[in-house]
Amino acid sequence: MPNKTIYVSDDDLALYARAQELSGGNLSATISTALKRYVEAEEGRREGYDEITVKVGAGPGRKVRFSGVLLGEWGRSTSKTVEVYRVYRTLKGKFAIHVERSPDYVWSGDNAKGSGWRGVLQAYLGPNQTWGSTQGDASLDVVETADELRARIPAELADLIAAVLDQPTIEELDI
Repeated sequence: MPNKTIYVSDDDLALYARAQELSGGNLSATISTALKRYVEAEEGRREGYDEITVKVGAGPGRKVRFSGVLLGEWGRSTSKTVEVYRVYRTLKGKFAIHVERSPDYVWSGDNAKGSGWRGVLQAYLGPNQTWGSTQGDASLDVVETADELRARIPAELADLIAAVLDQPTIEELDI
C-alpha cells in the first residue's frame, strides 16, 4: 500500500492528536472515513441536496443523518397529539418518510369542560389543574418507489408530492 504524507500545521497538532486518541491509534482509517463523508456530502450539496439530521425513537431518541431534499410536509392534530410528516428524496433516489409524534397530553382542571382553544383557556384559568404526558416519538422509513410512498403517507401529502416528483433537484440555466 502506498504511503502518503500529510503535513500538519502547528495550529492543528492538538486536533490531530485528539483524532488519533479517539480513533484508537488508527488515524489513517479515521482520515479516510472523514474524507469519504466529506466527498459524499459535498457531491450531494453540489447536486442540490442538503445534509438532513432527524431524531428517531421515543423520547430523546437518537439522531440519524442522510443527504436529501425536502419534497413536502404535512401536519395533523387531535385533541391530545400532533403528527408531522416530512418526505425527502434521498441522494440515492429513494424516499425517506420522517414522522414526528408529539407526547400524548392529558389536561384537566375545574373549568376544563370546553373544547379547542376555549377548553385550554378555561383549563388555564381554573385554580385546580392536573396534567400529564407520555414521551413523543419519531420514525424514519425509507421506500424505493412513489407507489410505496403513496401507501405510507396521508393522501393529501401524497397529492402535494406527486406534483413535484418529476422536477429536477437543480435546473442548470445557461443565462
